[in-house]
Amino acid sequence: LRGEGRAADLLIANNVLAHVPDLNGLVAGMAGLLKPGGLAVLEMPYLLDLIDRVEFDTIYHQHLCYFSLTALDPLFRRHGLVIGDVRRLPIHGGSLRLRIQRAQAGRQRASVDQVLREEQRWGVEGPDRYQQFAERVQAILQSLRELLGRLKQEEKRIAIYGASAKGNTLVSCLAMPPETFEFVVDRSPAKQGRYMPGNHLPIHEPQRLLDSQPDYALLLTWNFQEEILAQQAEYRRRGGRFILPLPEVRVV
Repeated sequence: LRGEGRAADLLIANNVLAHVPDLNGLVAGMAGLLKPGGLAVLEMPYLLDLIDRVEFDTIYHQHLCYFSLTALDPLFRRHGLVIGDVRRLPIHGGSLRLRIQRAQAGRQRASVDQVLREEQRWGVEGPDRYQQFAERVQAILQSLRELLGRLKQEEKRIAIYGASAKGNTLVSCLAMPPETFEFVVDRSPAKQGRYMPGNHLPIHEPQRLLDSQPDYALLLTWNFQEEILAQQAEYRRRGGRFILPLPEVRVV
């Protein structure tokens, strides 16, 4: 593009950085494509939220990295760019939104310094937080296994809501017998009529919850729980209950 004399006033890359094996190549390309006063806006899942909220289910193959601002700051500086501003967003269980400019065109705002200080106090560069994360993951999985096992002993019927990538990670980690769940529902027409990887459960439209009225539904797309619980008010009115797996196991 630069060889054709084209440059960008604005680059947008939401949930891109985590999928890229050559981070330096990507950022160098951004630096080469931005106009002198151009702006790049990036969003990515935030490492500290992932750890604090035990969001282990968002770890899957196409995510090669999970970022702290402490890691991102030198990455962009290496290529003549500066993080001018950072905001924390609730989307996807917690994300960062960065505004990136050429170093000579922008300056680092107080928001960036504040988050960098918070990360140091949190312990981003030491091992303790990550070891605690591993222990909490195992505790949650054990709690969920015990709940599901008890419900099956009581002959309760259990379905799954959300054939998501994160949901597949969580179900795979659970390693429950295939008969634990009856089926999966998902609002995406592209997934309906297909099967969930690993356990081969059939995927239906959400109406199946009302048609079949299982006792419980394990909500794998917990990051949209408020929206989904509101949509499924009738299922809940009829006595259906949702199991929320994270950041701690709850039944609502």
